[in-house]
Amino acid sequence: MILEKINQPNDIKSIPREELPLLAEEIRSFLIEKLSVTGGHLASNLGVIELTMALHLIMTLPRDKIVWDVGHQSYTHKILTGRKEGFDTLRKIGGLSGFPKREESACDVFDTGHSSTSVSAALGIAQARDLAGDDCCVAAVIGDGSFTGGMVYEALNNVSNMKTNFIIVLNDNGMSISENVGGFSSYLSTIRTNDAYTSLKRAAEDALRQKDGGEAAIKKLRGMKNNLKSLLLPGSFFEQLGIKYFGPIDGYNIDRMVTVFQNAKKVRGPVIVHVLTQKGKGYPPAERMPARFHGTGPFAIETGLPLKKKVKADWSDIFSTVMCKEGKKTPNLCAVTAAMPDGTGLKRFRGMYPSRFFDVGIAEEHAVTFCAGLAVGGRIPVFAVYSSFLQRAFDQIVHDVCLQNLHVIFAIDRGGLVGADGETHQGIFDLSYLSLIPNICVLAPKNKWELADMLKWAVRKTSSPVAIRYPRGSAYDGLEEFRAPIRYGEWEILYDESDICLLAVGSMVETALEVRSMLKKEGANCSLINCRFIKPLDEQVLQRAAGEHNLLVTLEENVETGGFGSQVLACLNDMGITVPLERVALPDAYIEAGSVELLRKETALDAESIYKKIRTRMIGLYT
Repeated sequence: MILEKINQPNDIKSIPREELPLLAEEIRSFLIEKLSVTGGHLASNLGVIELTMALHLIMTLPRDKIVWDVGHQSYTHKILTGRKEGFDTLRKIGGLSGFPKREESACDVFDTGHSSTSVSAALGIAQARDLAGDDCCVAAVIGDGSFTGGMVYEALNNVSNMKTNFIIVLNDNGMSISENVGGFSSYLSTIRTNDAYTSLKRAAEDALRQKDGGEAAIKKLRGMKNNLKSLLLPGSFFEQLGIKYFGPIDGYNIDRMVTVFQNAKKVRGPVIVHVLTQKGKGYPPAERMPARFHGTGPFAIETGLPLKKKVKADWSDIFSTVMCKEGKKTPNLCAVTAAMPDGTGLKRFRGMYPSRFFDVGIAEEHAVTFCAGLAVGGRIPVFAVYSSFLQRAFDQIVHDVCLQNLHVIFAIDRGGLVGADGETHQGIFDLSYLSLIPNICVLAPKNKWELADMLKWAVRKTSSPVAIRYPRGSAYDGLEEFRAPIRYGEWEILYDESDICLLAVGSMVETALEVRSMLKKEGANCSLINCRFIKPLDEQVLQRAAGEHNLLVTLEENVETGGFGSQVLACLNDMGITVPLERVALPDAYIEAGSVELLRKETALDAESIYKKIRTRMIGLYT
């Protein structure tokens, strides 16, 4: 196998040119085989194998620098830099990261995980290079989906001032996770299918084939493609910004890409190379269903079907069902997503109420302010977004929504630990950063019925900002018998005893039930309160709990600093109440990749660890 010859950076340069297509197919087979077992980002990686190989052929790593936007498409890059043996541990604790990671390899020059950052980061690296008097090559690889994010245009505006070489590779597959939307997507489509260019090119080739030596002339014509295109599409978007444009070129023609990249390296100034690729290339199930194979679990290679069948509805499914029902009852209800209608559960709403559904692209900042505008216009917008991505719009939440006290509902999916995507995707900061903002109400449901009740309450009973935070995975369906009506700022007392009081938030209510069971087996009296309002706190119930128990224990799947436990501690202090308090939360750290179950054990957020912590604390109180 040719792949066996790739063991360290730059080994690809020793592979004969005629063997490169076979190497590409071996890498494609390797990724399909490995990800069928571990899961991961398959479709995006299958699409950029040849593109990545071409970059590695014209660069010398780690001296030259490649910045991958988002970074979920960097698997081939990892293979070509000597990390193929680590793919059995992909996205596991202590294993190979699913994204670029500087501490993993000197060839990963910038940690990424969120969209639209690569041009800014690579530009900074290029300017640092110039200040150091170096001449290494710096390239940013960015997908067309990431071009829906505003940060890219801020960077491009800055790029135009550059006088030294800087390469932007636009990986154009027509998709982000779902199909791209918006003006830039339409612009790229016109470039891909420009009739004037393709018609002239086809006519010229047909004419040349009728003459002796025509095929040789055709090859020269193809080599002039960039110049032809510049003539036929004068004043293109990039050229007007002062960025030289090459393309579009076939993302599976390695020789052609190598030639264009080498030419791009010679340009004094910024260059954009527009490469056409296909998500899921070479694996039919991923070609047919690229969104499903964007981030996949283990699957059967023959069929592409997941090995683990979905048994229970997940939190996103519950949200989806309620949104569709509320859409019928509330004509001014609107749904907004930042390029994730499938992942957030809004696909069904889009089908039922297309005029009230808005996909704004990978643009969370814009999405929040857009929702503010909808609210001012008398609509009730629900912005469904992953917790880690909502971080990007903090200022818009503060300034554009909460300052005006607008009726915008944030449906925050993937709150808490999300698992294999690792540090960049864990939703572990939202309770902290949302709770410090005036006017917003922050809730977390204990089970699927409470999520439904909270969403209905937020739509029908409120007129101010509301954030509802729920986790990833199967929706908890226990405690069905406890369904107290949602009232502003009121907690729900599930078990009212004495001695120990568990104050649990959202997903931690299920864990608290296990902890309570363990304590009860030892004869301890243990209350359990569903603290479904994180902001505002139920001060009346908290005061009573503090007066009737020897130990309060807060449980949350959020970092400790600024989280629910910290707010409870501050509230008790303000009320002048002194009572032993144990805060169970995630450490103030970035949590690596791994299954949620294992990560909970690693961070002492599982029932057994919490039980032991409480038991130790209680022994200390009575000795």
